[in-house]
This record gives sequence, structure tokens and C-alpha cells, in this order.
Amino acid sequence: MDLSFLVVVVIITALVFDFTNGFHDTANAMATSIATGALRPKIAVALSAVLNLVGAFISTEVAKTISSGIVDDAKVTVPVIFGGLVGAILWNLLTWYLGLPSSSSHALFGGLIGATWIASGSSAVHFGTVVQKIIVPAIAAPIVAGVIALLGTFLAYKITARARKKSVDDGFRFGQIASASLVSLAHGTGDAQKTMGVITLVLITSGSLASGSRPPLWVILAAGLAIAAGTYLGGWRIIRTMGKGLAEIESPQGFSAETSSTAVLLASSHLGFPLSTTQVCSGSILGAGLGKRLAEVRWTVAGRMAVAWLLTLPAAAIVGALAGRVADSGNLGVVIIAVLAVAAGGGIYAASRRRPVTSENVNEYPSSTTPSTTAAAA
Repeated sequence: MDLSFLVVVVIITALVFDFTNGFHDTANAMATSIATGALRPKIAVALSAVLNLVGAFISTEVAKTISSGIVDDAKVTVPVIFGGLVGAILWNLLTWYLGLPSSSSHALFGGLIGATWIASGSSAVHFGTVVQKIIVPAIAAPIVAGVIALLGTFLAYKITARARKKSVDDGFRFGQIASASLVSLAHGTGDAQKTMGVITLVLITSGSLASGSRPPLWVILAAGLAIAAGTYLGGWRIIRTMGKGLAEIESPQGFSAETSSTAVLLASSHLGFPLSTTQVCSGSILGAGLGKRLAEVRWTVAGRMAVAWLLTLPAAAIVGALAGRVADSGNLGVVIIAVLAVAAGGGIYAASRRRPVTSENVNEYPSSTTPSTTAAAA
């Protein structure tokens, strides 16, 4: 297995991660629109897929942060990047199976940080950048998005208090088509760039690009297509959790949540902050739930999500470190990790088929079970 072939393998693995990112995060843009009936499920994911692809071409600031900001590209090897990607992919698949909207972004960062740290030492990780551009925004972004959505929801119901409920619902459902589309555009702008950054890092590490280079056009196109394909697949398990499991959402709340998420995500992409779309959108949905008087918010589900958020970075880092260490031992190590990853991914998918969630039953949230057990079973 020569280096050029290994680079191709790692690039394909990065695109596989991008694909899992797409179906893992479809819920961020479309869960509330599907839950309120603003868009039919199949139409929603198709629209989101197209806009994810378009969004991939808007900016490359986040990609540059990942390719040269988080780890030292002079101390990273291609097999180590491969190990980090494996950690991120497996965490994405596990949380998708459990119906938990955890952060694909933090899974990627954790996998890369863990693999790099074990292979090249702590000096190869730019912890200052990690804190400044990942940790601090991860804490602040969902709070900011939640507050904006709360205020937006309160104002929406206040302004329309005397209008007929049917007119209000119909109007906001129409508005949700636009707001959900903007979230999808913002998601493509932010999340597709993360894979662009990883592929660019691989090309820099292998000597194909100069240090500090931006993603080539073919990398942008490939990442955009991969995340769009994953988005179109649906990710119905997480759509159910965010649309029906977190809070009871009506169309004014859905519009407020989506508008809030769009504003935060587009601003962060412009500034080069690789935010978690999942955390931003979840914060917005919680804020929208709290913004309506007497609305139901399921704190058990929110608590499970918070635990998943806390575990994502360290869990992906541990798996990435182990996979990176084995992969860095030579070609046989890369093959071993690849086989184990495919086997684990296949096992998770097979388990998910026992109780499938599809576009047909995505809006069913059984009242006979608690939200916490339903989210795990879905």
C-alpha cells in the first residue's frame, strides 16, 4: 500500500464521515418543519440536500481553521488522520442509532485531537485554538441561539394573539419553508467545510498542497456532494427526537427556532468558528419551547442530549487515539482498523433495522413510553 493509495483511502474515509454528518444532522434543519407539517418528510430532506450542496460553496473559513488551526500539520501523518476519522464516524453511527442529536463536529474534532495527541504528543495539538474556537463557542452558541429563539417565540405569539389560529399556523408554516431552507444553507456552509478542512489537511500532510492552503475546488465539490447525499438519506431517528421528543413545537415556534439557528450559524461560519449545528439548533428548539406559555419541554430528553454533548469530544478522542495508534504502525494497521470500523458500522446498522424509523413514522412519538426510553429505541 503506497502513500498515494493511502491518501485516497483517507480521503474516501473523510467523505464517508461527511456522509454520516449529513444524515446525522438533517434534523437540525428540517425536524421542526416536518413536525409542524410545514414540509412533507421526503420533500424536506430533498430540499435540505440541495441547499447543503449550495452552502458548501459559500465560505471556506471554517475549513482553513480545521486544516491548519487545531493540530500542527507538520506533526500529523496520514494514518493518524485516518484513525481520527474512524473515531468520529463510529460515534456518529452510535448516537444516530440511539436517536441522540450529538455533535458531528465535536466527534470530528475529538477524533483528530485524540489521534494526533497519542501519535505526536500534546505539542501537536493547538489547545489555545481548541479552547477559543471550539470549547467557548460550544458553550455560548446554544445559549445565545436559545435566548434569541425564546424572545422570537414570545414576540410571535404576542403579535398574533388576536389573529385566527389557523391563519397564524398557515402563515408561519409558509415562513418555515424559507427559514428551514436557510438553516440547510447555513449547515452546508459550516459542516461541509469541516470535511473540506480534513481533506486539505491530508493533502498538506502528504505534500500535495503547501501548508496553509485553502481547499481546492474538487475538494469543495466532493464534500458538498457527500453531505448532500447523506442529508437526502434522512436520518429519521434523530429527526424524531428533535421534532417530537424535545418539545411540543407549533409553527410559530418552529419558525423562531430556525431563524435563530440560521443567524448564529451564518455568523459563526463568517468568523471561522466551527460551531456544532446540532447544539445551536437544539438550543433554539429548547428556547422556542420555553418561549410559549405552558408549552411542554421534555427535560429528560434534553438531559440525555447534554450528557451526549459532554461525552462526544472525549469518547471520539479515545477511539481516535486507539485507531490512530494502530493505523500509524503500518499498512497492516490501517487495514485492521478499516476492517474493524466496517464491522462495527455494519453491526450498528443491522441493529437499527430491528425497529426502523422512516419518513412514514417519523412524527410518531408513542405516549405509552417515556421520552427517554423512546429516544433510545427509535
